[in-house]
This record gives sequence, structure tokens and C-alpha cells, in this order.
Amino acid sequence: MALSPGALPHDTIPGTAWTEADWRIFEAKVRWGFQHGLGVATPGDAIAALGKTFVGTPYRPATLEVPGEEQLVINLRELDCVTFVENVLALTRFIRNDGIRALANPPAAREQYEGYLRQLRYRRGVINGYPSRLHYFSEWLAVNAANRRLRIITRDLGGEADREPLGFMSSNPGAYRQMADASVATAIRDMEQALNARPERYFIPEGRIAAVAPGIKDGDLIAATSTLAGLDVAHTGFALWQGNKLHLLHAPLVGSAVEISEVPLADRIQSIKTQDGIMVARPLP
Repeated sequence: MALSPGALPHDTIPGTAWTEADWRIFEAKVRWGFQHGLGVATPGDAIAALGKTFVGTPYRPATLEVPGEEQLVINLRELDCVTFVENVLALTRFIRNDGIRALANPPAAREQYEGYLRQLRYRRGVINGYPSRLHYFSEWLAVNAANRRLRIITRDLGGEADREPLGFMSSNPGAYRQMADASVATAIRDMEQALNARPERYFIPEGRIAAVAPGIKDGDLIAATSTLAGLDVAHTGFALWQGNKLHLLHAPLVGSAVEISEVPLADRIQSIKTQDGIMVARPLP
């Protein structure tokens, strides 16, 4: 079994994708969340509170890109922008649905958490090779909305259609180790074509973010749209109000750890040339 990024050979739980360090973090987060009432808080408030406990967690790019075949990666020690979102959502769900009593049976608790992650991360919650992962975040949002884990509210906030076709992965195969396999490359192209045949995506242009911010709540998912040809989303995180300003709780693309953005969300997006707007989704109970 390939080790999770940063794992030490002597620090694994045999027969699992977990390290002892990951389990300790998981157990501590669940106990903290239960003790602070996250099991009964609104989803957004629970996500915001739990997400803030990860501030300072080291950022690691491409956390899911481990050697060998596609596998479920458990890594709470290091996070990229997407795995930060996924793990906070899965942990919040575990706290709400399973609670600290489930920790009495660690193998069952680990299996349950793995199931929550697979449902978020993979099409139909099934790992069937590299193409089964939800690589384009707009599809990630659509799949999880279809499964009633969240509601995409971009259009409700006045978002406009983004008609640019997806195709970044097939146009840049050298950026993805797995694309060297012709069958994988074909599957990715087929997936992109299927996504481009679906209803339009919506986004809020960067110049209108400040105006629509009052309609965004703590814990809403924020996906920063990309200016790169064929790519839908460049970055992800959670909305977090600081006083009367909307900020981003995220694992930054540039930086060393999970943080709350120093500048408001609207200013941040406008300052980054590769980002030009946002998609917004609200987690559901």
C-alpha cells in the first residue's frame, strides 16, 4: 500500500490508509466538535468553527497525487485547498451523524469516515481508477448538490453563465502523471465532453463579489473561478465573516498553512490574475 504524503513507514495503522497521527487528529477534532456543540449547530456555523481549528495546518500541494493506483488518501496532517474543504465537510458530517460514541470502535469509525470522503471525492462514491475522481470542481459541486449535501446558490446571488468549455486536463496531459495511460486520457476527454454537454455553469464576476457578499453566510463553499483556458476553478475555501467583511478560510495556493485571508474575499480575488470570480454553495443538513 502506498503511503499517504508525508507518512512515515513506522507511523501507519496496519491494513489502512491511516497513520496514527491522522487518527489522533481525527479523534481530537471529533471530540472538540462534540464538546462545542457542532452536532446541533447549523451546518454553516459548524463548518466555520471546525474549519478555524485547522488554521496553521501545513499546506501541501497535490495531496491526493500519491504513487501507484488511485486510492483513498487520508491526510489530516497536510492539506491542499480541496482536501481542506473535503475533510472539514466530512468531519462535520461525522460529528453530526456519528459523534464521539463512534470513536469507541476505531476501525468502524475509520470506515465510516472513509465512506464520507469517497462520497464527496468520487463519482457515485466509488473509486474506479483516476477518472472516477471529481477533478473539475464545478462537477464536484454539481454531484454533491445532486446528492443533497449542498445547494449551489451562485445563480440565486445574481451569477451569470460561464460558457467556456472545460478541457484543461486533456489540453495539458503532461501536467498529470496518470494521463500517460492512453485509456485514462481517453476517459478524461470523454468526461470533459460530457460535462460540456450539461447545463451552463454560473459564476459571480470579481467586480460584483462585494455587492453580493451580504447573501453569503459563514461556512458557504467558495470556489474561485479560473482565467486559464478550459479550467473552471482555481481555488476553494469557506466563507468567513470577520466583523463586517467577508473573508476566505482556506489552504492557500501561496503560503505555508491553512489561514483566514488577510484581505476581504472580493479584494483577494481581484488581486489574483488567474482568478476572475466565484461560485458559491451552501452546505445542507
